[in-house]
Amino acid sequence: MLKMRKLIYLLAITVVFSACDDSFLETAPNDALSPSTFWKTKNDLDLALTGCYNEFESSGNIFYRDAGSDNAYNNFPWEGWTNIGNGILSAADPGSSYYNFSTINRCNEFLANCDNATAVSEDDRTIYKAQARFLRAYKYYTLTVNYGDVPLILENFDHPEEAKVPRNSQAEVRTFIEDELKDIIDILPESYSEADQGKATKGAAQALLMRYYLYFGEYEDALTTANSISGYSLFPSFDGLFDPSNEQNNEVILSVQYTPDLYRTDYTPYLPNSIGGWSSVVPTQSLVDAYEMIDGKTIEEAELAGEYDPANPYVNRDPRLRASVVYPGQIFANKVYRSIEEDSNDYFNKADNASKTGYNFKKYTTFKDLNPDAPHWNMGNDVFIFRYAEVLLTIAEAKIELNEIDNELYDALDAVRERAGMPKVNRTKYATQSSLRELVRNERRVEFAMEGLRRDDIIRWDIAKEVLNGDLKGAMRGIVLETTQPNGDYNVSMTLPENLIENRSFEAPKNNLLPIPQSAIDKNPKLAPNNPGY
Repeated sequence: MLKMRKLIYLLAITVVFSACDDSFLETAPNDALSPSTFWKTKNDLDLALTGCYNEFESSGNIFYRDAGSDNAYNNFPWEGWTNIGNGILSAADPGSSYYNFSTINRCNEFLANCDNATAVSEDDRTIYKAQARFLRAYKYYTLTVNYGDVPLILENFDHPEEAKVPRNSQAEVRTFIEDELKDIIDILPESYSEADQGKATKGAAQALLMRYYLYFGEYEDALTTANSISGYSLFPSFDGLFDPSNEQNNEVILSVQYTPDLYRTDYTPYLPNSIGGWSSVVPTQSLVDAYEMIDGKTIEEAELAGEYDPANPYVNRDPRLRASVVYPGQIFANKVYRSIEEDSNDYFNKADNASKTGYNFKKYTTFKDLNPDAPHWNMGNDVFIFRYAEVLLTIAEAKIELNEIDNELYDALDAVRERAGMPKVNRTKYATQSSLRELVRNERRVEFAMEGLRRDDIIRWDIAKEVLNGDLKGAMRGIVLETTQPNGDYNVSMTLPENLIENRSFEAPKNNLLPIPQSAIDKNPKLAPNNPGY
């Protein structure tokens, strides 16, 4: 019901809510909804607020972002993430840009006019405004994480020249985000009716504040905020979490809502060439190697013990590997994935749309296992923005950084690992701050692959200069054997050298921020480029 109602609103928004197009100066809307004809009824507020939600986040933003990290590679430069991943970007060629104020302008307009709808109760209007404030804070978090100093615009401009404003300091933007979220947490409802799923809740505001504190290294506040989030729990199985039939479950704190036919999401960019995909964003060998063995050993430890064969590397691995990555020998969409074989349509140089790494992402695409004929260009499964596993791993990381090595820390890690089918943390092996830090960082990597968190993680940990420098590699090549693993996938024999995709470069601190696009600077000369830099 929610999704159909939402789509009716979206159709109307294309007519009446063009007010928030910021194409002129990147910060100025070129139109406005007239207070004399709009902003009167609850329906007006519902329509306008839906416009604020519309595309405030998207599956593409989330999925492609991993290509700016060591998790993934973007095969097609025109899609905007190849040069972010390899560090060859500039103001003139900034790659995929987050420098956009459309949602912020919509929220500003909503907040300026919401109280004109006096037919709606003040309490309801307060909740409406809290949702718009959440969306605006979310967008400012995205802007400041990617660009540092950005214009802090809380009221829309009347004239284009007024929009030529300088950048506010990141400190000012951060103060705004924190104050806004703190103020609305107790205003937003803990939940909505089934018809209104996908709206900002108290938990969503807490989760954004938690993520904000963690990103900026405020570990005490991150821990306190994470511990304040209640009413959520882990879904029983990791692979089932991403099954479209389970999209509304108690692990989800906030998600992007999709509906087939009307407000759909297209998985074509992520699927293998052999089933009609484009392999636009594909996993790296580095990501695959990050998954432990099923008993908790790293692959390096298992190889020393004679329990890991690099020529047949996918046996007895963390189940999250199979749930997240399509690897050679795996049965996916009722076919054996043979990307390492030269005569396969998925071989790296067989076609433009073949994965250059020999891997494809599987997370969110398990619908192809359930129904190989499912129209992957017309899917309605929601995409998660915040989920409870992030809360638990934030608790663990914050306590590690505070050097509070205790049961709460281990219990949080154990919960995430055991849900995935992995053993509890070995408390003898992982007993120090440094060893636990390495573990929780890897846990975040394998738990959230393809969920858009890795680039921010490696930048805030100051390891991007290590993991984003050097050769990006894909799978070794070889053959798929006729014998099978216990999980039904086929064994492989990979003895030919791995693919070398590109050489990457990351210059810190320059590449910690994306360049302000030159197009934005041309429209607003008061915008200074990022320094040091571009």
